[in-house]
Order: sequence, then structure tokens, then C-alpha cells
Amino acid sequence: MRDRFKRSVESFFLDPERFGELFQPFFRDPEKKAAPVRRRRIDGPQLAEVKGFGSNPGNLRMLEYLPDGLPANAALVVVLHGCRQTAESYDRAAGWAALAREQGFAVLYPEQRDANNPRRCFNWFRPSEVTRDRGELASIRQMIDHLSARARIDPARIHITGLSAGGAMTAAMLANYPELFASGAIIAGLPFGAARDARRALAAMEQVPGRAAREWGELVRAAAPAQGRLPPVAIWHGTADRTVSISNAEALVAQWLDVHGLDAAAFSESRTKGRRTRRWRDASGRSRVTYHRIAGLGHGTPVTRGKGGGYAARSEPFMLEAGFSSTLQIARDWGLLRPKRQ
Repeated sequence: MRDRFKRSVESFFLDPERFGELFQPFFRDPEKKAAPVRRRRIDGPQLAEVKGFGSNPGNLRMLEYLPDGLPANAALVVVLHGCRQTAESYDRAAGWAALAREQGFAVLYPEQRDANNPRRCFNWFRPSEVTRDRGELASIRQMIDHLSARARIDPARIHITGLSAGGAMTAAMLANYPELFASGAIIAGLPFGAARDARRALAAMEQVPGRAAREWGELVRAAAPAQGRLPPVAIWHGTADRTVSISNAEALVAQWLDVHGLDAAAFSESRTKGRRTRRWRDASGRSRVTYHRIAGLGHGTPVTRGKGGGYAARSEPFMLEAGFSSTLQIARDWGLLRPKRQ
């Protein structure tokens, strides 16, 4: 089934180059048959693969990092990589595992397989993969349940983030399992329900479908049988992104403002280091939707080089030097950073 789908996409699109990295997985270059380079990790904590975590209907890999001495009721961060990335390549530049070692929380990296998508994109636009308890979403849910039981994770402290196709899958996880997550951060992603097939997905990448905020919100409300807890959501996007139009970030904001029942005009704004941040709060003053618009940033996760948790140990594809670490900002917003000793 997966091979038939890929072949149908290859035959439909005649000019793959203009569609950027997010959909290049479907177009193989017959002149380039070199095997992917596998680099042995030498920087920071090692991710460990876990097998037998469930029925795994989406055929994904599970990698994790559990710091030594992890206490019961620790937090868990789920990280979904982008296209042409692996769990380890993303972590080398995002620094989530190193930060977990310093701050005492667990990290889970679901990883796409070449057999599902030759460039390792999560299949965010396929209904069979982004419906509750089916496909890749079900595999990720099984990983979370498996790790949470073994490590005695606090069920009220499970967070999720992802880049690009991983960002779109993050949006799908938040929509389908809102009761599972304490919060989410979507980086250069697309709103849930932006597409239901490859043709419309490519169109959405260039310009998000024109829908009212209420329509976007209804897609989320229809995904799960009961809403329960609604997680706060942060959206990150660069103004120079030529792969996923920033119109998708605006639609994500509209989608989650509608889900939370917040007034689009009632926000506070701050600016720092080329980043404009808008926050929408509920009646108690808690931030529920946050939008980070980064001036001049292309398609990727904002990172900065440095030593220690949350910093980029190496340069990696689609991990873009921005002069600040989005990992540290996200972790701070999620309450994962311990107070510094005076």
C-alpha cells in the first residue's frame, strides 16, 4: 500500500524540484544511489533504541534518553524530527537529551523509517496515519505509554514538539490526543487538517487553504471523541521560510485560538533578537497560544552553537543558527528548567 501510494505521487508531479525538502521524499534521483552516511554519535548523551513497545501500526522506530537516577513523576518531552533528519541528527543540534540529563526529564524520539518514506518525512497528510489510534499516530502513542509506564512519568507533564513534517505530526498528535499532553510546540509546521492527500499537501505548503478560524477549530474538535484537557500550543515560524509558507503559522494560531475560545485581538507582544512573540492568555492569566515569528529565518529549527543542554553541538540540516535556542525557550515555557543556584 505504501509503495503504491509513493508511485502514484511520483507519476502525478512532473517537477519535484520546486516543492522543496518536505516532499522530496517521493522523488528519487536515479543518478544518486549512494547509501546514507551513518555517523557515530560522539557528542552528548546517547539515544537508545527500544523495541517491542507495542503493535507499532505505523512501523516507526523508538529512541529514548532516560538520565541516570531519573526520579518518579518526571516530565517527558516527545520530539518529532523533520524530513531528511534522524532522531540523532535532530538531537545533536537541538540538544534535548543533553538538557534532559542536566534538568532531570525523559526524552522520546519517534523516528521515521526509509521504508515508510525514503527521505524520512512523517506522513502527516495521509488520513490513515493521522487518525486517532491508527497508523503513525498510534505508534507514537504506544511509545509514550510504554516509556511512561517504565519510567513512571508524571501523566500531567508530557510535552511534544516537532519540526516541519514533524511539526505537522505534532499538530496531529495534539488534535487527536489533547488529553495526553501538557503542552506542544510546532516549528515550521502546518495546521491539523491542512491536507488529506499529497496534491493538497503540496498546495498547502505554498499557501495554506483559506478557512475561517471556526473551520480550523472544528477539525481539531472532530479529531478526538472527548476534548478533556486542552494543551497550550506554541507556534514557531521564520519569515523567510520558502518550504512551508508562513501562512500555515497564521492558520495554526487561528486554529488553536478557536479551540481555546480566545479573542484573536487580545494578545500581549514582545520583541527580542529579531523575534516577535505574541501571547494569548486565558481568564486566569495562563498563556494558551503563543506565536514566535522569527525575522529572516528560513525553514528549520532556531538553534545556536554552545556547550551544554539546549545548545547545538554540531551543525545539522534544517537546524538554523538564530542567535538563540528555541529548545531552551520551549523548555523554560514548559517549566522544565530548574531554578539557578545563587
